[in-house]
Amino acid sequence: MVNQREFWAEIRRNNPKYGKKPRVVPAFTIQALQDNTVVAKPPKCSLYKPKPPKPSKFRKFYERGLFPIALVNDGTSVTWKVNIEDLDFHHYLPMFFDGLTETEPPYKFLVEQGISDMLEHGGPKILPVVPQLIIPIKNALNTKVPEIICTTMRAIQRLVKSADCVGESLVPYFRQILPIPNLLKDRNLNLGEGIDYTQQRGENPADLIQETLEVLEKYGGEDAFINIKYMVPTYESCIMN
Repeated sequence: MVNQREFWAEIRRNNPKYGKKPRVVPAFTIQALQDNTVVAKPPKCSLYKPKPPKPSKFRKFYERGLFPIALVNDGTSVTWKVNIEDLDFHHYLPMFFDGLTETEPPYKFLVEQGISDMLEHGGPKILPVVPQLIIPIKNALNTKVPEIICTTMRAIQRLVKSADCVGESLVPYFRQILPIPNLLKDRNLNLGEGIDYTQQRGENPADLIQETLEVLEKYGGEDAFINIKYMVPTYESCIMN
């Protein structure tokens, strides 16, 4: 007696259409209803996939010698060719923030040190430049590269603490700069019993994002929390709690 499996094997052997390799067709199309077809698998979601950045404008201008900053002591420190207080902050500070996407030496070191020095000595010159810094910050965050995320979070913290009212001036721009932090805020690596050394070095993106959100709330005034909560629903107030 022939069982069901052997019966259908015999039917397919005598039918030429079953000898062909199934065609891969798009889902939800009329082709998917045809014989000897296989629906294509859905594409992978690239929501968290890093996007390596292109060379920044900072690198291009620095290589042309248009920045009043240079490396000294074998690349362990920088020197300024002019007084920082005399710089045109509307021109140079946005250019340094544009370099937040740099990950190669010496550009990364120059950018971090340049931003730190300018924010330390900028005083009242910083607040009027804040609107020009939003696009460079947004571009750096959109790369989703962990190293760049960490560098940008530290730069935002320095910016908020650099002068009066800077934190409050950033509140209207939370919709531009907080979508990526919201996406990556809770993506800590689960290593089980292993040790995540990035946390010890202060290079863990999720931890730095949490710290930055708390700084934005503390320095952003009374409307800061509700605006952060709107963009990052999982954030809990560090002041109310």
